Amino acid sequence: MLNHLASLLSDLWLLFSSSPLWVLGGSGFLSATLLPGGSEAAFIATLSLHQYSLYLVIFIATLGNTLGGLTNYWIGLWLPNRAAQNPHHRVINWLSRYGYWALLLSWLPVVGDPLCLVAGWLKMRFLPALLMIALGKAARYLLLALVFNGFF
Repeated sequence: MLNHLASLLSDLWLLFSSSPLWVLGGSGFLSATLLPGGSEAAFIATLSLHQYSLYLVIFIATLGNTLGGLTNYWIGLWLPNRAAQNPHHRVINWLSRYGYWALLLSWLPVVGDPLCLVAGWLKMRFLPALLMIALGKAARYLLLALVFNGFF
């Protein structure tokens, strides 16, 4: 039984690790969660292979990174909302002032991951949050691709 499980896990590992797009998507996902890490190296490495369309690489990185940000959002939904107890808290005031537009900054290191978590905690609507998170993360990868290809 254990040998069969080990063989299955080994086969899954080979399947996922043999494709740079899987590695890129996984790296994007993990780097957008509260876990430490970055997806820039995997993104640049995938671009440098010249195996895939630029748009596909941007899409996969954005998809993985957005799903990681949404994981933080969903975790935030589970947290009890104590906003009413402290209406003068800085994060609450900041998100109240800028609203969903603030989620365009979800790609930023250190700040971006908790921003998605707080959006869920404040029970911001899902679709506008998804749109802004995805747009911010896509803009980041598009900018990285432009720099990689020498446009700046």
